[in-house]
Amino acid sequence: MVYLTRRAEFSASHYYHNPEFTAEENQRLFGKSNNPHGHGHNYTLEVTVKGEVDASSGFVVDLQQLKQIMNSEVMDALDHRHLNKEVPEFARQIPTSENIAIAIWNRLRPKLTVARLHRVRLYETHDLFVDYFGEN
Repeated sequence: MVYLTRRAEFSASHYYHNPEFTAEENQRLFGKSNNPHGHGHNYTLEVTVKGEVDASSGFVVDLQQLKQIMNSEVMDALDHRHLNKEVPEFARQIPTSENIAIAIWNRLRPKLTVARLHRVRLYETHDLFVDYFGEN
């Protein structure tokens, strides 16, 4: 089994807010991150796929195809977006790094046919990241 990782970067804004909480509860739990105008991050995404090396090509996955899938399913959908307001997954879900990683997994997994999705790693900052390995 070979693991291959492709990296991409995108920028997005978001805020943390639970509509079931009072304004005071949201402020207490989320602090500055509860500002409805949001705040932004320059995210770094790492998508790791796994599979056997194809004897005829020498690849686990067609690199251009993987890049195209990442662009259409992630970059086009999330880059320079206000996640709470423009991305359907976050209309009713708080766009934490954890939930963003899961949403990215759910967007990518059905599109990968040769190699299997192994991990989604999302860096919110250089020292904070989330790994998601899907439902096992």
